[in-house]
Amino acid sequence: MLCESCGEREASIYVTQVVDGNVTKLHLCEACAEQSGLDVNSGQGPVNLSEILLGLNDQPDAAEGKPGKKCPACGMSRHDFKNTSRLGCPKCYDVFGSELDSLLEAMHRGKQHVGKIPAKEAAKQAKTTRLAALRKELLSAVASERYEEAARLRDSIRRAQEEPDKRSARETGERDG
Repeated sequence: MLCESCGEREASIYVTQVVDGNVTKLHLCEACAEQSGLDVNSGQGPVNLSEILLGLNDQPDAAEGKPGKKCPACGMSRHDFKNTSRLGCPKCYDVFGSELDSLLEAMHRGKQHVGKIPAKEAAKQAKTTRLAALRKELLSAVASERYEEAARLRDSIRRAQEEPDKRSARETGERDG
């Protein structure tokens, strides 16, 4: 497996971090691991995953002799973020977005915030998503002149739309007459 930082050399250092039961793994070559501050000889030392993921590119741009990027709004540099693990302002997300993608992907299950919602809302959202998919299939079936399938999908949509009314009637103790 190639190093996840440079993508050139074979990975020989494997870093595993467990946070709240979520396991994040990073595969590095020795050179990149040493650049990030890992003591590859002793195999010990505290490791900050954001420091590893972002710190590898923290050197000034040697070709142009410029220091690393800074946020024009708050002045936060990549080095500052590495030290604090916090961004300075909303503009920082635009400035450091490309570097943050790999960090967010490694720390979370994806790059899009999902959040938590109450169970009733989750069920309502799942139903809405299912209905939208059925309607899309129905339109496709009609456009392709697959009328039997379209009729089946139409009936499925009707049944799905009626489900919450039956549930709410059961929950409130009303009886169908």
